[in-house]
Amino acid sequence: MADYEDVMNAEKVDTMKETDRKCPQCGATMDFDPSTGGMYCPYCGYHEEIKTENSVGETVAAEQDFATAEHTGNCNWGISQKTVTCKSCGAVSVYDALTVSNECPYCGSNQVMEANDVQTLAPNGVVVFKITAKEAGERFTRWLSKKWFAPKAAKRSAKADKFKGIYLPYWTFDADTRTQYTAEYGIDRTEGEGDDKHTVTDWHRTSGTYDEFIDDELVAGTGDQNVKVLKCVEPFDTKDNKSYKPEYLAGFLAERYSIGLKDAWEKAKEYIKRKLQSSIESSIMDRYNADHVRNFKGETTYSNITYKYLMLPVWLSCFNYKDKTYQFAVNGQSGKVGGEYPISGWRVALAIVIVVAIIALLYFLTH
Repeated sequence: MADYEDVMNAEKVDTMKETDRKCPQCGATMDFDPSTGGMYCPYCGYHEEIKTENSVGETVAAEQDFATAEHTGNCNWGISQKTVTCKSCGAVSVYDALTVSNECPYCGSNQVMEANDVQTLAPNGVVVFKITAKEAGERFTRWLSKKWFAPKAAKRSAKADKFKGIYLPYWTFDADTRTQYTAEYGIDRTEGEGDDKHTVTDWHRTSGTYDEFIDDELVAGTGDQNVKVLKCVEPFDTKDNKSYKPEYLAGFLAERYSIGLKDAWEKAKEYIKRKLQSSIESSIMDRYNADHVRNFKGETTYSNITYKYLMLPVWLSCFNYKDKTYQFAVNGQSGKVGGEYPISGWRVALAIVIVVAIIALLYFLTH
């Protein structure tokens, strides 16, 4: 059987072929337009649709067989690309050859340098931007304005027009699962009367088999960047994806995944295990009309495992306030906003004083 590295090298066909992004009217470079789902020219305003395959199935990313993944890896991004590393925070992004950037989308540093290209899998699908940069800025401004504890100076520092659109790498997994389990369920009953009244739990053992299909278990392929901020803007509708075409990434950045397929699957199994335990415990309580479940033990087997490598859309922004960087994000699909912001000490103190005063007033009125 061929070595994985040999197969990957064999798949390097057309990776240096540029997609047609030249405006037919003025010759400038066109970008993807979230408002129309097509291409547009920011110079003359020309718009055109993105051509898709005639086959209906080509409009959505197809599931990939996990068992043969490492021997059929597709590295064809369909466009000349370059890798850029930020020396300040370590973020690694993938740009197409027509994109010029001298600022990190994560920390705002201009200490970015072009790195040697590392061969990585091309995405199977893309959840495209539906929120424009203007809309992201408006949602961000409204969100931040409601943060009463944020200092006014910090709000002035966080400029909505500094948002950058970036596609982040995520893996999704489908699988049939079968779990053999044992557990104990408890049913409460009341004993005694009056002051001696108390609850007693009767415990019973149970075991069984539980089957469940796991659909699109999501695992971030990003590494050391601010996962906490990204969690704030989830979830994404991963079903609403399109089969990958380089045009969808035109004008945006794309982060290179740092968590590979096998490592992502190990993380997915951890998530799945917790979900299955919760589902099984709920089914036990429903079946026996129980009040508690304890000492759960389960062994899960997986079959028919498939995956997709998707790029998910996020608008990022950050600002510096008192020598600290704060990062914000807007979900490029739903518009959900999340992020970090500094807390004003005097505003917190004032809120505490107000709360204490209200409690004291209520106590005075009621006594």
